Amino acid sequence: MVKAISEAIERAAIYIPPDIKQALKRAYEEEISPMAKSQLEAILRNIELAEKFKKPVCQDTGSIIYYVTVGYDFPGLRVLREALVEATRIATKQVPLRPNTVDPFTGKNPGDNTGRYMPYIHLELVEGDGLEVIVVPKGGGSEGVSYLELPPPGEGVRAVKRVVIDAVLKAGSLPCPPTIVGVGIGGGAEIAMYLAKKAACTRKIGTSNSDPVLDRLEKELYEALNSLGIGPMGLGGKHTVLAVHVDYAYRHPAAMPVAVAFQCWATRRATARISVNGEYVIEQ
Repeated sequence: MVKAISEAIERAAIYIPPDIKQALKRAYEEEISPMAKSQLEAILRNIELAEKFKKPVCQDTGSIIYYVTVGYDFPGLRVLREALVEATRIATKQVPLRPNTVDPFTGKNPGDNTGRYMPYIHLELVEGDGLEVIVVPKGGGSEGVSYLELPPPGEGVRAVKRVVIDAVLKAGSLPCPPTIVGVGIGGGAEIAMYLAKKAACTRKIGTSNSDPVLDRLEKELYEALNSLGIGPMGLGGKHTVLAVHVDYAYRHPAAMPVAVAFQCWATRRATARISVNGEYVIEQ
């Protein structure tokens, strides 16, 4: 289990997933601004060199976030947390990863990407005996412009559109566009942000939202955000976002949280699927 997860971290840190590379290549082909095109060319070259030399695609190797789905009958359930933490330590040395966990009060850095609540583990228990771990090394630049607002519930979808557009305008070049924008609506403040971040970080580009209302909203926001002209790395152009992914939860009648999470162009994720007999596969 530790071996599989540490390999997934390494895969995520070095190799950009195929759906992201295809979206970046498409943006490069469609871009007409010489400055924007040069930025996308540099990004694609960066990806190529990372793969060639087997080195992290970005110097900010992120904070390790795990999205875990595990069966009640998975034999390693009791030691799962320890395995995830140990895999993080091993990958930090082997890849290597930049140590990115810092005590917010003392500034102390343990040097292995672990610490209080870190790596953070989102856990979902399901029927069965398998284990799926989605590894997301989340960079600090895109994390730093996360946004949450609780507009009056009566404003409805109009408020969602306003909040998302305002968040992207305010973020500007800081999240290293073109980005994937995740939008979480409803639940509570922390639920909305969880939904936004998961949508930005784990859903593949090119997948349609199963809810036709949200699918239409995603397309509208995609067009609106790319019309802002922020462009690759904030230098202008047609492609400010690669995708917009929206999710929601039922809300309290008195509150309608809207959260916006950004995933930079260097979208890093890998999935380890581990069977009950210890065999595993790693996918992106």
